[in-house]
Amino acid sequence: INLKLLLEGEEEIGSAHLGEFVEQHAEMLAADYALSADGAMWRSSEPSITIGSRGIVDLELEMRGPKGDLHSGRHGGAVQNPLHALATLMAGLHRDDGSVAVEGFYDGVQDPSASERRQVAALSFSDEVYREAVGAPALFGEAGFSTLERQWYRPTLEINGLYGGYQGPGSKTVIPSVAHAKISCRLVPGQQPADVLRKVTRHIEAHTPLGVTVQVTPHAGGAPAYRLDAAHPGLRIAQDALRRRYEQDPVTVLMGGTLPVSDIFKRVLGIDTIFFSFSTADEDFHAPNEFFRLSRLWDGLAAWADYFRTAGEPA
Repeated sequence: INLKLLLEGEEEIGSAHLGEFVEQHAEMLAADYALSADGAMWRSSEPSITIGSRGIVDLELEMRGPKGDLHSGRHGGAVQNPLHALATLMAGLHRDDGSVAVEGFYDGVQDPSASERRQVAALSFSDEVYREAVGAPALFGEAGFSTLERQWYRPTLEINGLYGGYQGPGSKTVIPSVAHAKISCRLVPGQQPADVLRKVTRHIEAHTPLGVTVQVTPHAGGAPAYRLDAAHPGLRIAQDALRRRYEQDPVTVLMGGTLPVSDIFKRVLGIDTIFFSFSTADEDFHAPNEFFRLSRLWDGLAAWADYFRTAGEPA
């Protein structure tokens, strides 16, 4: 087999420049399919292969009130507080049942099929074990769907940051002049990043409270959701390699995160991406104590060598 190795360091900011690079070097990067070390197994105790990921679009907004911070005693009750206004606006992004309140947000979204729901329900997953693992008092999300269905098959809108005003020690009794928020949306098949961005922006602008102005700034690098055909020959090789390594059948799962490279390769090169990862979902991704098990490093080295050896054998 012939191998072409591409290392990319912008995945955490949406692979903002990768698409242009791939377009410029499409002939050089031409291949039958891509094999990615990203994707993660869904748990450390059970081998799995991810065949789909949600997409993403994210933005930030700035809400402005008075021209500068004002004394809350002298001016309180006379002008709109941008933090109050922003909190009201952010609270209105969801309904009480956990669904997103943005008009048109679910356009094109299909509920998981009966077959998909049966496959999810057959997985060895416990809401209570998951709740304890993440340390939440209770689980919450869009009504009518299980936890895994919400994570894999439903789109979401999350507030990633909400800040403004005085945040130092002690008190500073001011009405702040500006407040900020950061928002990300995870997308599923049937949604396009630009369309969702327009709808969220329109909702923000239409529901901005009186007495403040808002400016929405989209982030670069949005990506649609990705799905791999379960019959792809590259996937079968990966499943066989895991079966030999762990001496048990790997399960097929989806992931709630986003890997923009898969859409770029599909759109520009016309090739699919096989996620062949040996990290696991309990490794505190994006947290201060993120880690990687050394045993998984050796498992991955052996399985990747097995993959290449098998892929190179005559059909």
